[in-house]
Amino acid sequence: MRIGARIMLAGTALALGAGALAPAFAAMANKKPPFYASISAKKARMRSGPARSYPANWLYQRADLPVKVIDVFEHGQWYKVEDPDGTQGWMTGGLLSETRTGLVTGQVAELRDRADAGGRIVWRAAPGVVGRLSRCSGGWCYFDVHGRGGFVEQMRFWGSEPGETLP
Repeated sequence: MRIGARIMLAGTALALGAGALAPAFAAMANKKPPFYASISAKKARMRSGPARSYPANWLYQRADLPVKVIDVFEHGQWYKVEDPDGTQGWMTGGLLSETRTGLVTGQVAELRDRADAGGRIVWRAAPGVVGRLSRCSGGWCYFDVHGRGGFVEQMRFWGSEPGETLP
């Protein structure tokens, strides 16, 4: 296959892939900051400004890490985010996902079989563990770490507002 044909096929594949992702970008771009998202890529650069011409300040190598979106630029092409340590910078929209995740902070978090301090402990998660969030209400969220989950108090992780409700 000629090089020109390979480049054309790669460009077509990229265009088709970008078209499939467009609704996800549009949905996130229409949200009003601040809101939580997560890093979708295995490697993601945080930049000092909203363009690739700005220097990269950080390289994140942790997919699903939660971030707080604090500003949106160019209709969702760039997002100003804050990481769990409070570092702020810009990421391109292709590096982010609407998937809600949380990062265990402080001490070991106990994952319970129900959203209640009296619930049976089914798992424990160490500080720094990232899990997917769902079913948040009454100060508790379901926290899933690769298929092992339970309910955790919202104050035990970073990635949601106190008292926030999620379906």
